[in-house]
Amino acid sequence: MLTLIFSSWVGYREIRGYFEQPQAVLVLGGDTKREDFAAEFARQHPDLPIWVSSGSNPEYTRAVFSDAGVNLDRVHIDRAAVDTVTNFTTLVDTLRAKGIGSVYLITSDYHMRRSRTIGEIVFGSRGIYLKPVAVPSERTSEPLAKTLRDGGRALLWLATGRTGSTLSGRYESRYGAKMSR
Repeated sequence: MLTLIFSSWVGYREIRGYFEQPQAVLVLGGDTKREDFAAEFARQHPDLPIWVSSGSNPEYTRAVFSDAGVNLDRVHIDRAAVDTVTNFTTLVDTLRAKGIGSVYLITSDYHMRRSRTIGEIVFGSRGIYLKPVAVPSERTSEPLAKTLRDGGRALLWLATGRTGSTLSGRYESRYGAKMSR
């Protein structure tokens, strides 16, 4: 029964999201190719604001968008996230407060399943729809276990307001390196 309810909710969001016109662009950090792709994408969508969540250093990000002819007033760089779950949890309320109900989600193709799962839970909790835009890569999709783990962390955030990123006192940077807090 729980599977049926969850499947129905996902199906509803998928169909509804198809008809929602995105009002912003969200770029997940972790690979400069995503920002390069997003800058070109932003040129094709000149009226949309762009949020880059914990991407490259801000100077690089600004240069990429500026070189593409994108007005930097449209580009919002948010450095609060430490991982994919916090890419969403740190921005969801900001986007909702701005009245944004749908976003283009830009990330690498191999990272999209996990990103969409987290985004559907976190952004879906605030009524924000996702329209995925995958950046092509040569990499294979991430393991399903990562998707399930981070989907669980997104549910934890819904229940407690905490993502679990600091439970062990260590976290994995977006580049895979173990870091101490």
